[in-house]
Amino acid sequence: MSSDAEQELRSSDSLSRSSSPAPEARTNGHSEGSPSRQDTRSSRNLLDTSYAPKVLRKTSDCLVSQEPPSHCNESKVLVLYSGGTIGMVRDCEGGVLRPMPQVMENRLRTFPQLHDAEYSSTRFTDPNKPPLVLPCTGDPNRVVYTIYEYDPLLDSSNATMDDWVRIALDIRAYYEQFDGFVVLHGTDTMAYTASALSFMLENLGKSVIITGSQIPIFEPRSDGRENLLNSLIIAGNYVIPEVTLMFNNKLFRGNRTSKTSINELDAFSSPNLPPLATIGVKIKVNWKAVFQQNTMEKFRVHSKLNRNVGLLRLFPSITVEVVRAFLTPPVQGVVLQTYGAGNGPTARADLLDEIRRATLRGILIVNCSQCTQGSIDAAYATGNALCAAGVIPGSDMTPEAALTKLSYVLSKTEWSYATKKEMLQASLRGELTVAKPSKLDDLDLITAIARTMNISSPEELQSLQTVLYPSILCSVTAHGDVDRLEVMRQFGAYLSSCDYDFRTPLHVASSEGNTAMVRYLLQHGASVHMRDRDHHTPLMSAVLCDQHAVIELLVQAGAHLSLPALQLADELCTAARNGNVKRLESYKLAGASFYESDVTGRTCLHAACEAGQEAVVKFLLENKIWPETKDVYNHSPEEIARLLGHVKLLQLFKSIVPTTNGTTQDPHQ
Repeated sequence: MSSDAEQELRSSDSLSRSSSPAPEARTNGHSEGSPSRQDTRSSRNLLDTSYAPKVLRKTSDCLVSQEPPSHCNESKVLVLYSGGTIGMVRDCEGGVLRPMPQVMENRLRTFPQLHDAEYSSTRFTDPNKPPLVLPCTGDPNRVVYTIYEYDPLLDSSNATMDDWVRIALDIRAYYEQFDGFVVLHGTDTMAYTASALSFMLENLGKSVIITGSQIPIFEPRSDGRENLLNSLIIAGNYVIPEVTLMFNNKLFRGNRTSKTSINELDAFSSPNLPPLATIGVKIKVNWKAVFQQNTMEKFRVHSKLNRNVGLLRLFPSITVEVVRAFLTPPVQGVVLQTYGAGNGPTARADLLDEIRRATLRGILIVNCSQCTQGSIDAAYATGNALCAAGVIPGSDMTPEAALTKLSYVLSKTEWSYATKKEMLQASLRGELTVAKPSKLDDLDLITAIARTMNISSPEELQSLQTVLYPSILCSVTAHGDVDRLEVMRQFGAYLSSCDYDFRTPLHVASSEGNTAMVRYLLQHGASVHMRDRDHHTPLMSAVLCDQHAVIELLVQAGAHLSLPALQLADELCTAARNGNVKRLESYKLAGASFYESDVTGRTCLHAACEAGQEAVVKFLLENKIWPETKDVYNHSPEEIARLLGHVKLLQLFKSIVPTTNGTTQDPHQ
């Protein structure tokens, strides 16, 4: 659990701030921690006093096995169960559907399509709390998942901004321990939560999927099972670094969605953006549509929102008194829902004057259409009049996205009024459409190959492009040709495309040690969390090639080690035993702890002393590694050096290890 997230729940201002590495991050995330995570924010720190403080209860744990998988790759997904129809069960008395605490996980264990009991019992040795495991789905990774449940469970109609803050902080707390996240949520306010989280989770590098259902998952006929299964598969196998919403075999960008049906299973729509992925016989991801960050900053949570926002819907003959009342303090931001392409009643000078006075007072007013499809267009005089009054065009944002974005932007106290207006018109998380200059449809090389192969249909051309682009991208990257890579990006190449071995251009550039190429890829949205066939991230590729400058760049961009504890300990011990100081330096830069121990309790210092590696021992001691740590045989590294007669090592211990009153002190404590 991230210590800074825990601290933020107890803080006096709930402000987002950068944090020191969590204890689990320093030990590669294998501390089980407490069985529950308390919400201890005082009432004065809450945005909404109606918020019910919650406890996040841990039942099973994905971290019970510290050993690497023996025969397949695994990915770990955290499911945050907040409530909603998806988890309801019928009570014993009247058969009424209601949320039942601490029932979800145990019941899921009885569903063979959602839990492989045989694999779980074989793979994970702790019988008291083995995680859930999806059966083999034919995807690259076996998905291992665990459910953390909020207490009390929430009816989404009662959701508050503080619930959004709580979910965001919990994702941050476990961000480095899991490969992806699924949030189970009620459908009534799901689009609001998805939109809010998309803004609060800044520089997101992993999949966060929100889902629920129209029919409870435990009913004989339910859409919940498919929604949960699809969410888990995508969160565990596809790095789609956005907050998305999964419903009825479609994965939408979260801040583009609205709930459009009460009774239909196809309850959500994304009117102005096609789905990012569709689930049929195969899962098809539209990678070109996936939002790409243009920054190298680490993931962080902005946990302060501004509650003084509202939605004002125009209607014929609306009175100026209603508008004036709506624009009075403490209101600081308004989403104005207008007619058609953003039009208002130009004949109502009283309304326009009231709106103009409000914008002059510093109130931010965003113009969004009452229509579900289409974009704001100031070409009409009625729309241009609102722009002249200081209203900000909201493009094709949904009301949910516009409201939560306004709350997020207003809470950015470091931004000026002009910057806030600019940010409201910019696409921060893909929430609105920005006009782009038209480009050629296909790269000349792809077209030439298609003609040679007598390929003419769009489907065949797209298939050829999908096959060739990754290999060409990796080849161009290996040659260090940034200019040519930029040309390919301009033609629509997805820079996190993976080849046959699931290696991306960032894997290649990291292995080659090409810092300029790595920086370019990171600045254009390349993912630091993609894994190749060996389950290596770009960071691991850089570590194994001892590319120190690249390691620093990747860590700066939010990369972190995700090796199981025992595997990391073995790697460190092997490097120490072989006298490979450079490799140990690589692991150190990547964030590894030299205190990781193998199955015998030995650290890399034990291994170095056993092999008589003087340079390694010197390096580790200079990095404040305590020589008195005992293994399972009750031997310390210093005792091993003494038993084996390594005189020079003993001299190093005396000359480097700090002492007080003749007693060796543990610098780690």
